[in-house]
Amino acid sequence: MTIDTSIVEESEELSRPSQAPMTGAVAASRGPRRGKPRKLLFLRNSKAVAGLVILAFFFLIAIIGPWIAPYDPSARSDDILQPPSWEHWFGTTHLGQDVFSQILVGTRGVIVVGFVAGILATAIGVVIGVTAGYVGGLGDESLSVLANVFLVIPQLPLIIIIAGQLPSVGGVTVAVVIAITGWAWGARVLRAQTLSLRRRDFVEAARANGESTWRIITAEILPNLTAIIASGFVGTVAFAVLSLITLSFIGIGDTGEWNWGTVLYQAQSQLALQRGAWWWFVPAGLCIALLGMSLTLINFGIDEFVNPRLRSTAQNARSLRKRGIRPRIGFTPVVREAKEDRA
Repeated sequence: MTIDTSIVEESEELSRPSQAPMTGAVAASRGPRRGKPRKLLFLRNSKAVAGLVILAFFFLIAIIGPWIAPYDPSARSDDILQPPSWEHWFGTTHLGQDVFSQILVGTRGVIVVGFVAGILATAIGVVIGVTAGYVGGLGDESLSVLANVFLVIPQLPLIIIIAGQLPSVGGVTVAVVIAITGWAWGARVLRAQTLSLRRRDFVEAARANGESTWRIITAEILPNLTAIIASGFVGTVAFAVLSLITLSFIGIGDTGEWNWGTVLYQAQSQLALQRGAWWWFVPAGLCIALLGMSLTLINFGIDEFVNPRLRSTAQNARSLRKRGIRPRIGFTPVVREAKEDRA
């Protein structure tokens, strides 16, 4: 491996103490950058910004979708199995229902169920995981056994069984069922991190100062778990969305309550693929893929934000390439000459 001499000379010059004050031009160019507050670093990540933009778009559709839908999603018409046109942007179903209106109206159910389930499951995981990790002893063992029981039970079959036995399965009911069955993994991760934090010097100092347990958990431990909690929340939302769509696709739940899974269920039950009605299921599939991609990008952004190596590499990727350094996420940047890269 050959190291570019210009980079070495630049690093040596930066390491030497300055012998003379900087000129006005240099001070003006470096001064504001040095004194600039490091705020909103998460929004400087391109992956996180892209994911947030896509997620904000779906949030907007969830809010105004039922108002801007051109037709009633359940209304029938004489335009049966019509391909996309100016009158019906996403085509129609076998009953003449407008697919575009079904997608717009169904977005609200997907977003509501996903985020309600994510909030509830994350809250349960935080309470059980942090409590078990900080308290220790018999309480830790009992809560760990409870989390292990939910971990070994397959979540999706359990959700199907519980939802199938309920007399009425609406969106909120499905969200609660998903939250009850999906908190264990996050609780285990938070317990492990809390076990690592509770013996740190700053926690011991707070305990020695006579701080209450509630104060130590909320002010000392939880702030250091924020990134892990956020990452677990995003993952739980993605799982809840896929679980809702799966339940609707197999016909469990209220089929009259529109969501993307209901659209796919109607298309599958009426043999849309065999009829060549690709417009019936492709838009819903693309929406699911886009929402999943946005949540994944946000999760990648959180990972790069909390990991110092990934954060510095991602933020300085363009400048590193100009200097002959080829960054790879997860690896130490390697310095090479441009001739070797061309070869």
